[in-house]
Amino acid sequence: MSSASRAPRIPVALYQAVGPAGKTGSKLRRASEISLTTPGLDLSTRLRVFQRALRSRVERRDALIDIVRGVNATLEPQKIAEVIVDRASSWVPAPCWAVVSADLSGQFSVLADRGLTPDMGPAVYAIATWVMHRGQEFVTANLAQDTRVTAAAVGAVIAFPLSCRGRKVGALVALDRVPSTREPRMAASMLRAVRLLLEPASVALDNGLLLKRAEALSVTDDLTHLYNSRYLNLVLRRETKRASRSGRPLSLLFIDLDGFKAVNDTHGHLFGSRALVEAAAVIRSSARETDVVSRFGGDEFAIVLPDTGAEGAYAVGARVRDKIAAHKFLAADGLDIHLTGSVGVATLPDVAASAEELVQAADKAMYQVKESGKNGIVAAIAPADN
Repeated sequence: MSSASRAPRIPVALYQAVGPAGKTGSKLRRASEISLTTPGLDLSTRLRVFQRALRSRVERRDALIDIVRGVNATLEPQKIAEVIVDRASSWVPAPCWAVVSADLSGQFSVLADRGLTPDMGPAVYAIATWVMHRGQEFVTANLAQDTRVTAAAVGAVIAFPLSCRGRKVGALVALDRVPSTREPRMAASMLRAVRLLLEPASVALDNGLLLKRAEALSVTDDLTHLYNSRYLNLVLRRETKRASRSGRPLSLLFIDLDGFKAVNDTHGHLFGSRALVEAAAVIRSSARETDVVSRFGGDEFAIVLPDTGAEGAYAVGARVRDKIAAHKFLAADGLDIHLTGSVGVATLPDVAASAEELVQAADKAMYQVKESGKNGIVAAIAPADN
């Protein structure tokens, strides 16, 4: 409300809640001085007092045009979510916002937020879970007293499902740390308008997420969810060029599971596949955030280690070997299977000058371990030193 003539009329009780007007000495402020974020007004009160102004924002035709243009300006899910948060914060007078969605594994993540603090995370995920599972709005005056979710957070909440093509794409969560005196409700016409505005936003977000997932699947191994050999080759070519330009080392580990064939032969391919998934998790946990872990094929894995020399790569390889040997495979299935790993290490430019030579050197070193008794690690040496 930019002028007193356009400001909504405010009940006297709310003037008193807001406090004195300052130098004028008046106990009442002018209507134009009270905004959606004025301290002392809870979320429920803001929705009631400013209902007319808020309805005018969401029921306008150009509000729909604006959200459609905004969410369709990009295919990046995070940017689409940022647009949703930006527009929604002008529709509902809440100080904290989040757009939550789930990845391929079903894990929730916050795509965009405003005003959130780390301690609010568990509450946001709990609300999003409820909303996405039921496909309904979630409204509460005080989250701490709401039995529908388990959350330690205190405050009022309004949350909307983001649905598209019969699927729950995500959840839009609005929070106010101050509990409301009553449940924060919108007028029926305003609620319909907000739902209408969220429809194109949900479609755009779904399109962005589907594209991202398709891109991820094209470079991801279906079974282990590690990168696949296609992506490994792309990364090796890219990192080899970067290492050559910068003069920094680049290392590659090849890992083969010793005794894996016996798992398939004894327990069947289903258990063999589960063992591979566990091995992938063990190997991934042994690598660093900057490393690229992939399934090369069968029971072979590879790790690309940028900016890592032979000594550092050997240490990572030893950690992988030790963790594999210590892991009890298929324990959840009532089995106690122990596998080991044969690890080959190769470093550019020490033993190779190209991506192809690096792969060949790491592969050869790994087979040297297999031939000498398995469960070990060998670092490749330069061809001239053989």
